[in-house]
Amino acid sequence: MSAPTNRRRAIDKAITALLPMAPYADTEKIRGDAGAAHMKTLPASIAVWLAAIAHIRHAHTDYESLLAEGYDRDSARFFVVDQINDWLTRWRATRLLDPDDDA
Repeated sequence: MSAPTNRRRAIDKAITALLPMAPYADTEKIRGDAGAAHMKTLPASIAVWLAAIAHIRHAHTDYESLLAEGYDRDSARFFVVDQINDWLTRWRATRLLDPDDDA
């Protein structure tokens, strides 16, 4: 196994800082998504935030069900903000999702 890259270390540090109580299974998915090629131009802290919000939205909320019921993406995202913030609070996140954010 190769040594962690600077980017990987920065992502690990951002996950620990942002989501100190997130379970390993969730942080592994977030870590992978934050390290994706399309995220590499972003600062690690922003990549982790975007990956965390997307992961929670898809894995821990009613987002997919709302889409299946015919809601558009923006409406579905609006309706799951509180659920996302509940998960962020459980994980002792250092910030919450603002409903006016475009994340």
